[in-house]
Amino acid sequence: MLGFKLKVKVKKVNDYTVELSADVPWRELEVEFNLSVKKFSKKIKMPGFRSGKIPVDRLLTQFKQNIEAEFVENNIQKYYLQGLKKENLNPVNRAEIKDVSFQMNEDFSFTALFEIEPDIDLPKLKKNSLSVKKVKYIHDKKDVEDAMMQLRKAHATIKTVEDGAAEGDYLTCSLQKLDETGVPIIGKKFEKQYLRVGNGSFTDDQKEKMIGLKPGGKARINLQLNKEENKSEYELEVDSIEREILPELNKEFIKKINPKLGSLEQLRNDVEDKIIANFNERSQTSYERDLSDAVIEKANPSFAPSMVENYLINLIEDVKKQNNGEPLDEQKVREHYKPLAERNVKWYSLRNKIIEKGGLAVSDQDVNNEIQKLIDRTPQSEIEIKKFYKKPSSRKRLKDELIEKLILKYLEQFAKVEELQVKTEDLRGNEYEH
Repeated sequence: MLGFKLKVKVKKVNDYTVELSADVPWRELEVEFNLSVKKFSKKIKMPGFRSGKIPVDRLLTQFKQNIEAEFVENNIQKYYLQGLKKENLNPVNRAEIKDVSFQMNEDFSFTALFEIEPDIDLPKLKKNSLSVKKVKYIHDKKDVEDAMMQLRKAHATIKTVEDGAAEGDYLTCSLQKLDETGVPIIGKKFEKQYLRVGNGSFTDDQKEKMIGLKPGGKARINLQLNKEENKSEYELEVDSIEREILPELNKEFIKKINPKLGSLEQLRNDVEDKIIANFNERSQTSYERDLSDAVIEKANPSFAPSMVENYLINLIEDVKKQNNGEPLDEQKVREHYKPLAERNVKWYSLRNKIIEKGGLAVSDQDVNNEIQKLIDRTPQSEIEIKKFYKKPSSRKRLKDELIEKLILKYLEQFAKVEELQVKTEDLRGNEYEH
């Protein structure tokens, strides 16, 4: 107890708010207070006395309140931390200190109001008590063809052409905005614009105007350059034309993609396997999220607002970094992510209870085994993998991921799973990765 006999009373205001009242008897403070008086005397200059040699009664007559205030400022944090340790409390925010009372020859007392992570109860779980959905994605030939095309595009070369633009070509051009009579508007010429023929907001009519254009050629098209204005007429003048040249599906291309593959059929099968694996991963991620959400809904745990606030502060800082210094409406970001923050804080509290209830643990050897699996999967990256997981933060992240897997595996025994089939053709137009 650090040598102090502190009297502490704890009052729970609600599930997450605690009021801690502390009192230190004067007899426990007297020696330290007298030391503070001596230190204070060394800072004071008084005519007729050397530094540190001012009589105590003279010093107290003139500076007693100053000494008491300084003593409070220098010691209140120590007594507060002692009170937390004594009651085994872990605040999640900065305490509001109030009702501070101290004078020489009297007890030192104060009250601290702060939030803690609430002690929640895990709901009684039994078989089929968690209703969740699991999707099986049914892919088709178009998924494979689209993925093959993406591979070709990833290895395409760009060629400058002079003989006229074709559909799919890229134009570097200037755009001069015109008024209703077709006269150029001064100050509304946009240089070095990049447009693709037959892509985006172009109608077939406008696409036809662009096909066949050569460097220096002009055409009038209707465009909406930003959300703030309606479509307007522009005169387009071509500076240069670039064409994407896709590689042929031959042995050279196949070896470039994967030296272990020997035929186009093997490449298609490899691509299809990756599509299946990615959709399975997508399904599993959604299923696991559904499972944790079902526990959250069933338990509906309370949470400390400060924990949500801390989560949002860190999240906003991450968004700022990703925004590369661009202006950011923090209030909109906060409003957008608040439901997610509340959900994740609830899950954080519940997962700790699940770990305790299920006796779940991940050892250092488990982490090492997982790292070895990663190395076995991509042996050519062994040095990079080992270097990455030498960092304590990386090992901790991996350990957390392994714990999360154990938690979800534990919860599966209580799940009532409704299996759904979704055809990927119904997802066409949505973004998903191959």
